Amino acid sequence: MPSTSMAQTISNCLRAASVVGLALVASSTLADAPTQRLNPVIGLIEQGKPVMGLYAPSNRKPPGAAADAPSPKKSPAELAKETVSYKLSDFVFDGSMEYKFDETLPVFTDFAKALNAEHHLDKKPYPHIAYPMIVKIHEIAPDPELAAKHIGQQLDLGVSGIMFVGVESPEEVKRGIAAMRYPSQGGTRADSVGSAPKYWGLNEKQYRAKADLWPLNPNGELINWVVVESKEGLKHVRDIAAVKGIGVLWPGAGTLRQVFSTTGADGKRVVDEQAWEGAIQSVLSACKEFKVPCGIPTTPDQIEMRMRQGFSVFVMNWGEAGFKTIEVGRKAADRS
Repeated sequence: MPSTSMAQTISNCLRAASVVGLALVASSTLADAPTQRLNPVIGLIEQGKPVMGLYAPSNRKPPGAAADAPSPKKSPAELAKETVSYKLSDFVFDGSMEYKFDETLPVFTDFAKALNAEHHLDKKPYPHIAYPMIVKIHEIAPDPELAAKHIGQQLDLGVSGIMFVGVESPEEVKRGIAAMRYPSQGGTRADSVGSAPKYWGLNEKQYRAKADLWPLNPNGELINWVVVESKEGLKHVRDIAAVKGIGVLWPGAGTLRQVFSTTGADGKRVVDEQAWEGAIQSVLSACKEFKVPCGIPTTPDQIEMRMRQGFSVFVMNWGEAGFKTIEVGRKAADRS
C-alpha cells in the first residue's frame, strides 16, 4: 500500500493529467468549431466544405415553356419570399447585371430591398447573413473606371460577393479587387456604404471594418469570383490564378461550350466535347496549383463527379433541378 506522501503525489499527478486532458479537449473543440463568419460562403470555404447556391428566382419563363406562354409577373416582394422559402442554398446568385447595367441595376435594387425586408439574418449557430447576395459585373477590361463605379454601386446594396466575367488577364482581376476595397484598405471603392450596413445587420462603423476582401484580409467578409471563359483567358489562366485575392476561380462552362463548338452542315451546333472538357480541366488545374477554390455550374448527375475532381463551389438554376443538385451534393459532402 503506498505511503500518504506517495498517495498525495499520485493524486496530484492525476489531477494535473485531468487538467491537461480537459485543456486538450477544449483546444480540439475550438479547433474543430465552425468558423464564425458573417458571410457563410467564406466560412464554408475555410472549413473545406463544398458551397452550393442557386440563382435567384426571376420572372423568366421556366424551361420548356411554350414560346407564346406569358412570362410570370411576380413582384420583388414575391420573388424575395420565394427565395427565403428555400433554406438550403448557401447564397443567392444574380447574373442580370452582366448586360445593360443601367437597366438591370434598378430591378436588382428592388429585389435586394425586398430581400432585406425578409428574415435574411440568422443568429444560429452564430450571427450571419442567411442569404448572402453574389452578383455578376460586366467585363472590366473595356472600361475599368466604369466597372469600378458599378462595382461600388453593387456593394452599396449589401452584396457579399462579385463575379468578374470574361477575365483574360491578371490586370483585370487586380482592377476588380481594387474596386471592392475602400481607399483606407488600398482600394479605389467610393467612400460610401449605401444600404449595405442594414443588409449585413451592422452599423456603418462595423460595416466598414468588415467590408474588405477575403482572403487578402483574413477578417474580410467580401469575396470575388473570377470567370475564365475564352481562349485568350485560358492562355493566361495560370497568371490569372496567381493573383492574390481571388476567392473562387471558375471556368465559364456555358460560354466555353460555345467557344469549342462549330456549326455543322445541317446548321446545328457541334460541340468538341473533348476540347471543352479540356478547357474546364485547365482551369481546375490552375486552381489546384495556386490553391484557389474552384467553382462550376452543375447538375444532379454531375455534382458528385465534379466534387471528386476537386471543384468545391457550385451554382445552379432556381427550380427543381437546382434543388435536387443541392440535395445530392449535401449528401455526398455529409452536409446534413
